[in-house]
Amino acid sequence: MKNERKRTYLMISLPILALFICFNTIPLIRGVYYSFTNFKGFGSYDWVGFRNYADLFTDTRVLKSYLFTFKLAVFTTIIVNVISLILAMALNSSIRFKSFFRGAYFLPNVLGALVVGYIFNYFFTYILPAFAQMVGIEALSGSILSKEGLAWIGIMIVCAWQAIAMNTIIYISGLQTVPEDVYEAGGLDGATGWNQFRHLTLPLIMPFVTINLVLCGKNFLMVFDQIMALTKGGPAQSTESISYLIYNNGMSGGQFGFQSANAVVFFIVIVAISVAQMKFSSKKEEQL
Repeated sequence: MKNERKRTYLMISLPILALFICFNTIPLIRGVYYSFTNFKGFGSYDWVGFRNYADLFTDTRVLKSYLFTFKLAVFTTIIVNVISLILAMALNSSIRFKSFFRGAYFLPNVLGALVVGYIFNYFFTYILPAFAQMVGIEALSGSILSKEGLAWIGIMIVCAWQAIAMNTIIYISGLQTVPEDVYEAGGLDGATGWNQFRHLTLPLIMPFVTINLVLCGKNFLMVFDQIMALTKGGPAQSTESISYLIYNNGMSGGQFGFQSANAVVFFIVIVAISVAQMKFSSKKEEQL
């Protein structure tokens, strides 16, 4: 009986493992290999060693894309987590139609990022300027996506609008793990309002805060669909994220080998940031 069960598990696992190796591991290895060549995406190529990696640190376009991506990730992560936690606390309280609101807040996460991006593109290009002209707000009378200083804010709004849904659900799950007797005991000691949240709620849901911070940081660093739908890296390459730069110049710009090196470095950066976030948050959990 045990042998039959093991055989069944093996038959189920092997196809999944084969697909994972075929569509994940092998492309990853080939990408690392191409990062040491001058491959253009077609034709022949030569081995160039670490030249692509050295050129990354002197390419102003690459450095600019990293700065933009980090700026977007940091600001959006903060905004998303603050709003999500506020919504989660409101939805976790005894309000009417609580189940309906939870479903409504999760709806943006179900929609495709490209679809959402194109809808907001229309909103920022036509609806918002028309409304601004009607009420006399000169700064918003044109599309914010066409302005170098404001285009990233439009992308941040779209990213946050869609990400808040999942983060809110995670925070609600965390809040539901806090026992009621903790609040009762805190109330007897005079802990209410902000003090209750700081000294009771936050320490107990800190693992959920860690999860949301890591997920937000990773997802916003890899932002691509919103860039594609809203600005395509413009205006004047001011909203060119790392992922979009790798795709655009690697697939159609004849820099497949160079952007493969960029992708390898970007992968290492994301892993390093995620690990640092986990360690920092773990220390905070211990302190709280």
